[in-house]
Amino acid sequence: MSAAPFLTVRELSAVFPDKNGGLRALDEVSFEVYPREFVCVLGPSGSGKSTILRILAGLLAPTAGEVIFSAGPQPKIGMVFQEANLMPWRSVIKNLTLPLELAGLETEAAREKAGDMMDLVGLDGFEEYWPRDLSGGMAQRVAIARALIHDPDLLLLDEPFGSLDALTRERMWTELSHIWQAKQKTVLMVTHSISEALFLADRVLVLTQRPGKVKLDLEVELPRPRKEEIRYTPQFGRLARKLKKAIG
Repeated sequence: MSAAPFLTVRELSAVFPDKNGGLRALDEVSFEVYPREFVCVLGPSGSGKSTILRILAGLLAPTAGEVIFSAGPQPKIGMVFQEANLMPWRSVIKNLTLPLELAGLETEAAREKAGDMMDLVGLDGFEEYWPRDLSGGMAQRVAIARALIHDPDLLLLDEPFGSLDALTRERMWTELSHIWQAKQKTVLMVTHSISEALFLADRVLVLTQRPGKVKLDLEVELPRPRKEEIRYTPQFGRLARKLKKAIG
């Protein structure tokens, strides 16, 4: 692990106005994320997990605290939500090329780069399909590819597999792990699943009930690449029990 963090979150607080004087979602949250590290955030519903991602993405201003990026004040950020949010009137390849078109890249170069991303996420041959013709897992692969296509410094994932069935979701863990190892991006991912967090992450942050604070910062000392069988090992079970106890 690099000695210098890519991201430093320091005493971050978020309060949303309401008729009772304000709903405190986060209370002085502090943590660091290192270059090419995969960090998952766990916690009860309403603990402020998604609020953290929105602040990091610049979609929400914190009430207090600061966010410091070593890449500069405005790093490139890719974000994937629970729903794929693909544009239904554009084919898969045109959904992927949209960020590149907006950046002014020539059409042929954009299609070539999008084709490479299709290969990476295992969707070669689906370039001209419409979003309505894709399964949930395939649509999320396209969403991840779209978030990665402009080579972001940080990838934010907000429960990207939360709407998928259990079997598809578990297959997507392996797919995402493969993509991360291929691209070596810095990733911060919100999830409700202990197994998902342990399968994917280098570290897991556990937040308390609202207002969210960091209750546990757990290093996941499991070998990579990880295969499905690792979930049935004693070490995986011990880590899972630690996380479950911390969540309460």
